[in-house]
Amino acid sequence: MPLKLNIGLSKKVGLPDYGSLGASCHVELELSADLLQHDLETFHKHVRHAYVACRQAVQDELARQEAGSNGQAAINGYAANGIGNGNGNGNGNRTSRRRDGARSATASQVRAIEAIAKRQNLDLRGLLHQRFGTEATDTLTITEASNLIDELKTGVNGHGKGAAA
Repeated sequence: MPLKLNIGLSKKVGLPDYGSLGASCHVELELSADLLQHDLETFHKHVRHAYVACRQAVQDELARQEAGSNGQAAINGYAANGIGNGNGNGNGNRTSRRRDGARSATASQVRAIEAIAKRQNLDLRGLLHQRFGTEATDTLTITEASNLIDELKTGVNGHGKGAAA
């Protein structure tokens, strides 16, 4: 008898003036029921892959929606993750912006990326160079840093062992 695996992920981000953007992804897979009894590692691998696919689809959709709003969220000081200035995320009232106008990664994000990379024995400079064309964590945007933290936590970057789901 086949086993049905349902994976779902929803994310909603706040915008100025009580607005928000939201996206969700839900997938259903049929797997062999034997996996639960005889190959738990493969079962977990299927779960992780489905979750990562959903997470990427949700992130892509939120980015598409934000771009479709004519960048209004970024103009008003909000990042794609809905975080404005001084919300307790380690950014304080800092409104540091890069030359391209995007908000810079917060100090907390920079520390988190460096700590996760160290724990996973990743070549952080190489990863940053390959993904973003930079070798310094503090040159990332707040959105790039947020996405990278999510990827490093789930081990989907292809550069280390990563964490199990």
